[in-house]
Amino acid sequence: MTLPAQTLVSILTFALVVHVVLGTVAYLIYVERKVSAYIQDRIGPNRVGFDFGLPFLKPLKGMWGLGQPLADGLKFLLKEDYAPDGVDKGLFTLAPIAIIIPALIGFAIIPWGGTYIIENDINILGLITFEAGPVVIAGLNVDAGVIYLLGVTSLGVYGVTLGGWASNNKYSFFGGLRATAQMISYEIPLGLSLMAVLLLVGSLVPGDILAHQREQGWLVFSQPIAAVIFFLAILAEANRAPFDNAEAEQELVGGYHTEYSSMRFALFFLAEYAHMITSSAFFVLLFMGGWSIIPFVNVLPVEATGLTGLLIVLAKFGIYFGKVLTLVVFMIVIRWTIPRLRYDQVMMMAWQTIIPLSLIVVVMTSVMVYLRLDTVAPMLLVNAVLFAVLLGIYPLLPKVKTNRRIPLYGSRFNPVEGERVVSRPMDPAAREDHPIRSAMPAN
Repeated sequence: MTLPAQTLVSILTFALVVHVVLGTVAYLIYVERKVSAYIQDRIGPNRVGFDFGLPFLKPLKGMWGLGQPLADGLKFLLKEDYAPDGVDKGLFTLAPIAIIIPALIGFAIIPWGGTYIIENDINILGLITFEAGPVVIAGLNVDAGVIYLLGVTSLGVYGVTLGGWASNNKYSFFGGLRATAQMISYEIPLGLSLMAVLLLVGSLVPGDILAHQREQGWLVFSQPIAAVIFFLAILAEANRAPFDNAEAEQELVGGYHTEYSSMRFALFFLAEYAHMITSSAFFVLLFMGGWSIIPFVNVLPVEATGLTGLLIVLAKFGIYFGKVLTLVVFMIVIRWTIPRLRYDQVMMMAWQTIIPLSLIVVVMTSVMVYLRLDTVAPMLLVNAVLFAVLLGIYPLLPKVKTNRRIPLYGSRFNPVEGERVVSRPMDPAAREDHPIRSAMPAN
């Protein structure tokens, strides 16, 4: 049997990247805990190492808490896995599977390492021969790669909806409804911002998108507004703060995964981070030049198309994955910096602001491409003009105050006549920077 070498490379690339992503997901949870601890002036995980309580492994004790993901994984494996009464057990089990699979196959079309030339045929046990030739370092090398990625990533919401429905819990059901409505709303601006990119590039092939950016510069400079819209959309698609209304603890206990435990809950947790990696890889492909190190500069050896050695492929993979991790860490910082938006605010922002703006960007890009003014300078200029127009008309838009203070007689904001409301503490010790030290009797 004779097959093209691309088949072998695709299988090996997919198997390798899946394991890299799974390992990265485990330590992204560690990174999130460390980042949140730093922002909140705490220490975070710092005790669990790799000694496993064994004396001869004592030098591996501590290790800055790097063993914490392993301990968490063992905890999930050993916890009791139960299903409450009244659940649809089939769908209850299917939901975590339905959410983790799309997250782990979406990155298949990402060209992690560019092109590699296999000079000799590869024969395996005399049964299969893989013909020599150029291959793309991707799990799936298809012309409509962008369409595949859009289709796969949109399937993740089915796992959320199934989990909310099958749990027989009203909080879980509300979480599933929220996730569905949010996905429908933010798929529109995501697709429109992607369309603006494809209009400039003129191709659905991931390799062509990267080649265009090597020649014309990163598309984040040509389409900055589309890049911002796309980033907001992938945050909403991944249910990340400030769009995590599907699992809002203050309102829905835990949302769609309230009734889950053990590894079924862990799959929801892992799928969220895997989806962040996939969507960030998609963003790097569209707007950040893939493995290009510096925008508008093509003189570095790793970016030269004539260099196709294995070390160059590994360097490209490292650069690409480094950009992906940078974006994921940025998402983590956003979660611990910006408060969650209210659900009605999330929906209103999509339908009244982001979707109309993305339509304007698509029309503007179409006009610029028709006029053959699709290089970096004119595209950046029209984006700046559009942004200035938005700033100009924003004060003229009608304002809707949904949080009006209701005058309640005798309250802090509507006191009784003649009464002076004081909300600050009156005790001097409570106004001190060190109240315990100040309250202590002087020697």
